[in-house]
Amino acid sequence: MPHVTIRHFPKSLTDEQRSRLVELVTTAVREAFEVEEEVISLALVPVAPEDWDVEVHRPEIVAHPERLVKAPGHRTAPLDPHD
Repeated sequence: MPHVTIRHFPKSLTDEQRSRLVELVTTAVREAFEVEEEVISLALVPVAPEDWDVEVHRPEIVAHPERLVKAPGHRTAPLDPHD
């Protein structure tokens, strides 16, 4: 614990970009949760743009706004129970 998953549109990161991302996220999580670096895990999960709404937006953002610690900058329509 803790485990961080970053779901994102597919993007190739250079080794340097990936290392910097891991370093920054790890540092932030370590400081916030007051844990050692060794207990933190991080996953990068690419999601195709055409699958974003079904796999991420509706089930993780719209359906659970109470979990968000940072909301997206665009308007998020409420989930229609008939969809």
